[in-house]
Amino acid sequence: MEIARVFNNNLVLALDDAGREVILTGRGLGFQARPGQAVDPEKVVRVFVPVDGRDPDHLAHLLSGIPPEHIQLVGQALAEVGLDAVSRNPSLVIALADHVSFALRRVALGMDLEYPLLAEVQHLYNEEYQQALSLLHAINRAAEVPLPEVEAVGLALHLVNAGFATGDLSYTYKMTGIIQQMVAVIEQSYGLPLDSGSVSVGRFVTHLRYLFVRIHQHRQLSGEHSTIGVAIRDAYPRAAECAVRLAALLELRLGASLTDDEVSYLSLHVARVTTDDDAA
Repeated sequence: MEIARVFNNNLVLALDDAGREVILTGRGLGFQARPGQAVDPEKVVRVFVPVDGRDPDHLAHLLSGIPPEHIQLVGQALAEVGLDAVSRNPSLVIALADHVSFALRRVALGMDLEYPLLAEVQHLYNEEYQQALSLLHAINRAAEVPLPEVEAVGLALHLVNAGFATGDLSYTYKMTGIIQQMVAVIEQSYGLPLDSGSVSVGRFVTHLRYLFVRIHQHRQLSGEHSTIGVAIRDAYPRAAECAVRLAALLELRLGASLTDDEVSYLSLHVARVTTDDDAA
């Protein structure tokens, strides 16, 4: 590989054998290096290949402030716990490495951080939270200073964020708040409490998360008043009324109106979650 640009002593932009721009990290990799020089493969710790049209320069700038050993620490931990799909997403690896690097610095300085979303993450994103716990334990087995278990909350939010292909957590935080609001609307509409840890609420949250992805990607379900959608609304009129309220909430918070089919399927999930919990 050939060096195209040096960002700092530990990070360079290079051209691989296929002529693609790749980002390379490694201690001393860019020290006294010049564009056009060959890359020393023994110094390369990690190779990042930008995907989905991501700007290599932007990713490199994000990486430039993260010690290469912290990037390697996260990469090894992801491989150890089997999160291979995550490790192939440069943006997510960078976000996780940045989070872990900052957390390690906080711990070294004796700073404690409380996550107010602990309960919400454990209930709404239990799968990612369990993955985050495994990832945290893998990181702590290799880190000089172990991170507190509460850091699993931050790691879990980054794993949830992977579905939105964005470099920050703003959309994920917004999504978490909207889910809580939607559950509250259902509880008020039906006059019954929903168990946030139940299987039925878990299924409902999963549906919402995929719905948010479709909204974010502008790929909502749309069958132009499909027969199934009409049947759902006819079968569950109370749930359909509640779903209209939920759709209005989404439009207010996200600035996107739901298609008729999305509202219909939302009605189906409202009916299911209220029936299951009412019968429990």
